[in-house]
Amino acid sequence: MKKISRLFAATAVAALAIGGLAACSSSDDNGGNDAAGSVYYLNFKPESEDAWKKVAQAYTDETGVQVKIVTAASGTYEQTLKSELATKEAPTMFNLNGPVGLANWQDYSADLTDTDFTKALSNPDLALKGADDKVYGVPFATEGYGIIYNDAIMQKYFALDGAKATAIADINNFDALKAVAEDMQARKAELGIDGAFAATSLASGEDWRWQTHLANYPIFYEFRDAGVSDATEIKGTYFDQFQQIFDLYLDNSTVSREATPSRTVTDSMADFALGKAAFVQNGNWAWSQISEVSGNTVKESDIHFLPIYVGVPGEEKAGIAVGTENFLTVNAKASEADQKATVDFINWLFTKDAGTKMVSEDLGFIAPFTAFQDLAPADPLGKEVVEYMNNADLYPVTWDFVVFPSQDFKDQLGQHMQQYAIGKQEWSAVKDYFISQWSAEKGK
Repeated sequence: MKKISRLFAATAVAALAIGGLAACSSSDDNGGNDAAGSVYYLNFKPESEDAWKKVAQAYTDETGVQVKIVTAASGTYEQTLKSELATKEAPTMFNLNGPVGLANWQDYSADLTDTDFTKALSNPDLALKGADDKVYGVPFATEGYGIIYNDAIMQKYFALDGAKATAIADINNFDALKAVAEDMQARKAELGIDGAFAATSLASGEDWRWQTHLANYPIFYEFRDAGVSDATEIKGTYFDQFQQIFDLYLDNSTVSREATPSRTVTDSMADFALGKAAFVQNGNWAWSQISEVSGNTVKESDIHFLPIYVGVPGEEKAGIAVGTENFLTVNAKASEADQKATVDFINWLFTKDAGTKMVSEDLGFIAPFTAFQDLAPADPLGKEVVEYMNNADLYPVTWDFVVFPSQDFKDQLGQHMQQYAIGKQEWSAVKDYFISQWSAEKGK
């Protein structure tokens, strides 16, 4: 394995010095009525669109500054960003997907080093920096993902004669998870469910839970073994484990393998919300999706996280996957007035009382800024992310997918996984693609 440090991965891009922003970056105003600029944010997550619009309206009501929110369709952010940045009314604020995103959009990323919100990061090392050591992106949420479970269904299962576990604490490795999931699938009529797991969504653009989040696991463990955080070549050491957890989802689901190419994330979350499945892989952002499904049967007190177990020795000590994927940046090609208005808006979000309250309560972000240290997430999954982050007895699974070669790499991986799911490809083809294409793109 050829080793690359995380610092190098985050900074090995050419930086463009951008002037004119620092002068306005430490402004104490909130972008009041005297500001000539406006804000346009291209949002990454469809599930947070309504909350962002609520925040935008509150800011406009307070300051008079117009804030426009546009949301890219699921799985289309990079292509939407490309087209939007080419327009006359381009976004003034957008997301960078880690160091790969910065490499793609360096020319459009303003220097945020001297802004109030950058200085307010709880850990300065979280900032996304260029080769010149200047900050071009700030993380706006620490998030976590794992296997979400409905405790009401689990308690019903635990009470069955011959159940493979009697408490959730018994499920702390892949073998235990497999035994329980397969038994639940076999006894789904007794449990009143359609499957142990919600549908595996493999429709185009709807497969990010697998080609990104699940695919993180073989990379995380391989990197951990090698003591690195990036590499130009990978071995595929843990691809058997990757396959067996994917198979577990596919074979113990509310739908057949053949149906997965037509299923969306919305379908999967509806399966869970309506009590058709006990488990669904997703992140803390999923609570809003679950709670807002018409006919939702899952109580807030019954929704919890279980780590994703894949069959690696010692995984009894694994936590959920915790990290950040998206970094906010300001469009360096926007007018000076719009850049100032955007910086003021971000300052308001992460350093002002009214903004931080909405970020915590409405957006549900666990934001990595000093103002949020005493603000607990309101939603049940957000609370559990914080609990896992503070549990010193468990090791966190880091988000190593932020160094995946490209969005196209992930999209093509999703297509290979889809073809495997429906029996048109062997798993060896998935593994061969992953290893060869990783080297082809990262080794350039």
